[in-house]
Amino acid sequence: MFFNSLIFAIFLPIVFLLYWFVFSKTKSSQNAFLVVVSYYFYSCWDWRFLFLLLFSTLLCYYTGIKIEKSIGERERKFWFWLSIVFNLGFLAIFKYYNFFAFSFSEALNNIGLQSSPLLLNVILPVGISFYTFHGLSYIIDIYYKRIQSEKNIIDYALFVSYFPLLVAGPIERATHLLPQVKLKRSFDFEKAKEGVYQIIWGLVKKVVIADTCATYANAIFDNYTSMNSLSLILGAVYFAFQIYGDFSGYSDMALGMSKLFGLDLLRNFNYPYFSRDIAEFWRRWHISLSSWFRDYLYIPLGGSRGSKLKQVRNVFIIFVVSGFWHGANWTFLAWGFINAMYFLPSLLLGTNRNNMETAELHWDFNSIKVFFSILATFSITCLAWIFFRAKSIHTAFDYISTIFTNGNFASQFLQNQRYSYELLWLILAFVLVEWNSRYKIEPISGKFSWLKMALCLLTIIALGTYSDYKEFIYFQF
Repeated sequence: MFFNSLIFAIFLPIVFLLYWFVFSKTKSSQNAFLVVVSYYFYSCWDWRFLFLLLFSTLLCYYTGIKIEKSIGERERKFWFWLSIVFNLGFLAIFKYYNFFAFSFSEALNNIGLQSSPLLLNVILPVGISFYTFHGLSYIIDIYYKRIQSEKNIIDYALFVSYFPLLVAGPIERATHLLPQVKLKRSFDFEKAKEGVYQIIWGLVKKVVIADTCATYANAIFDNYTSMNSLSLILGAVYFAFQIYGDFSGYSDMALGMSKLFGLDLLRNFNYPYFSRDIAEFWRRWHISLSSWFRDYLYIPLGGSRGSKLKQVRNVFIIFVVSGFWHGANWTFLAWGFINAMYFLPSLLLGTNRNNMETAELHWDFNSIKVFFSILATFSITCLAWIFFRAKSIHTAFDYISTIFTNGNFASQFLQNQRYSYELLWLILAFVLVEWNSRYKIEPISGKFSWLKMALCLLTIIALGTYSDYKEFIYFQF
């Protein structure tokens, strides 16, 4: 059940009306209803994987209580590691087993030892990386006594399975969402209105920008051997806006619909393509994952403390692990490694905490520097995205090599093109709208909000009708 589907457009209003008009009397009834709705929502993908979500929920709920009640450190560690091993074990089996088995077999074959990998014929449960990380952060916070364990199973189940964030985030923290879950919510018209605006803008990002760019990005990447330099550059740019519109669009819709139910989720994107360096980019892109790795991996490893060598080690660990989190493919590991290399100069020069404020442009010399810093950061980000999108490391290098060696910058006709290079004007208009709205959560609110909302809806209807690409990219992670 996609957020951008007709069935979800029917599902959400029904849930909203039942939530506020039937189940709003107590906090318990609100939470119980949302848990049932969330499990139904997840079952629409594949009901067979409901047991994984239920097992992960019960495991973390039970071990969290046992950790808190443990008398000695040895007992605390036992329950802590039991939860960690089982959670990561399920993630490893479903998401990474085949990758490691195939890679190991290939390595043996390369040294002359013939082997055939024993692969599992299983599909990846949707959202497993997200709800596993919800549970892991909860257990880690209890172990380090940052929070107390949750005794109400319904409240905890809602924290893990809340349907707007269940399949593609943002990755929530118990410290942020659980306190809200434990309070009865009252309908707030202004918050609900903000939520509607954010949902609509998320749909614009997904349906108008991401899905339109996907048509061209897919055509270029799938036929890159016959594309010239200009087309390959455009392919990388189109994919950059596809993945941004797709993932940030999903996050906007998740945050917006959550406001309809009186709950606030963590912001996941903050106009990342206006970043002036790669450190700023990672403070603005997939914020919930970046901050998760910072708090639960980077800082425990020593963070920015210690020698420069240890700091470099820590940076490479979190970026490579972040790449591996996205999928069991060498291309994701390469993408993480490249971003670590990008980040390295800022770390060594001590400039990684620069550019903490939002970028500004004025008619002065400094603005020229800001503009080209943004352009340079976007360019190297697009270069890294090629590895993220490519089917193999070889394909990525071949794609990049052709950009620099082909030398042909003439326009090429794509067999499935519908908008020609007018898509670039659409992207430019989108960038200008976001630039003028970079201090806001979304561009629709403010003056003439109803007119802007109507224009957005008309644009969604006009361009969304022709889209072939419906699925969200991050559902595969």
